[in-house]
Amino acid sequence: MLITPNIEYEYRLIKMPQIKEMLQLNNPWWEESFSFQYKERAIYTKIEKFLFVPQIISFTGLRRVGKTTLMLRIVQEYITKEIPQKNIIYFSFDNFKQIELLQILAEYQRLMQKEFRKEKFLLLLDEIQKLDNWQEQLKTVYDLYSKNVKIIITGSESLFIKRRIKESLAGRIFEFKVEPLTFEEFLVFKGINYPVIPIYEKQFSTLFKEYMQTMGFPELVNIIDKEFINKYISEGIIEKVIYSDLQQIFGLKETASLQSLMNILMNNPGEIMELNDIAKELKISRQTVANYISYLEDSFLLRKLYNYSGNRRKIERKLKKYYPTLISPEMLFKEEDYMQSKIFEWFVINQLKAEFFWRDPYKKEVDAVLANEKIIPIEIKYGKIEINNLLSFMTKFNCKQGYIISKEKKDTIKEDNKRIEIIPAYLFFLKEIKALKI
Repeated sequence: MLITPNIEYEYRLIKMPQIKEMLQLNNPWWEESFSFQYKERAIYTKIEKFLFVPQIISFTGLRRVGKTTLMLRIVQEYITKEIPQKNIIYFSFDNFKQIELLQILAEYQRLMQKEFRKEKFLLLLDEIQKLDNWQEQLKTVYDLYSKNVKIIITGSESLFIKRRIKESLAGRIFEFKVEPLTFEEFLVFKGINYPVIPIYEKQFSTLFKEYMQTMGFPELVNIIDKEFINKYISEGIIEKVIYSDLQQIFGLKETASLQSLMNILMNNPGEIMELNDIAKELKISRQTVANYISYLEDSFLLRKLYNYSGNRRKIERKLKKYYPTLISPEMLFKEEDYMQSKIFEWFVINQLKAEFFWRDPYKKEVDAVLANEKIIPIEIKYGKIEINNLLSFMTKFNCKQGYIISKEKKDTIKEDNKRIEIIPAYLFFLKEIKALKI
């Protein structure tokens, strides 16, 4: 039976005083002027045009990448549009799994003496995936109040892991993935202005290394303490996703093997791995390993690259590489050239959002292949520059342009009507990446 918010009723799960307390605690703009320090993110310009249309806006992405901060930026935007501050409602479901969304709205209306059908409102629902049956509850609220209530939601993984959820909200929601900081955003957070001038190239190379150590998390900008970063990543993100989020979504009863798999991936980024070998090592079935990898991908903890082929039907059957989104901090701070080379490759692959690599039967290999509007092969070289594998790919797939992303070297090589740009990582991710529309 549908419970409408304008009827008084009792709930057995959560008492009204708890909801009232959380509403008052999390909505400081009801009682005072609101302002907060915001560093500009590129994604905000993409969502601005969707702020005042009826559809729900959904932010998904890793924990701690700034989804809640974007919500607060939208609060600022609504206040400047002369929406009454008491008509802006924020609620987090971090500790409220068994609750009714209509229950929250009913308590708000009682507390504020408001009616959703008579004014305009902004409703912000944080970590909504923790709410039981959240999609049906959200659909009910949208269908009741979308003319007057703009809804923004966040989830720490893809909210649409299960297809039926996306289908039930079809036409009602726009999803935006919030990524870790780009290098350009990192510099903004550091308060550093560019463009790059040749005399400052060494400084920018050093800044890019510092950027890698943050892994793109806003809260790690200016943090250099290895122990802090280790606890932040392991306890604040990985353990919460594995032992809380995934356990809840998929009903996992045993997560030790999933944690072990994540540890293997974090310590061996970019390896070509056979699922049978991992299954034997972890003493679990191959199907369980495949399921776990799928869960980690859906939670934005893992990136899977397919071996590129001109025949799209062959791609799924070929070799796959796995790059974790996060890496072991123990590896991150090691100074050996070999380890720095692995870390450099791992980080660049994730920044490229690559979906493909290439390896032929003779073990010639290209680190990343971008296949958007055109095919772009990219090699990642921390040290010695080699072009043979890149040229082999370019010849096979008739590519005129290729890239080598280096630590510091800059050059252009022209050979057999082919052009290879060698470009430092910091320069590539400030300038060239925009031209490639990644």
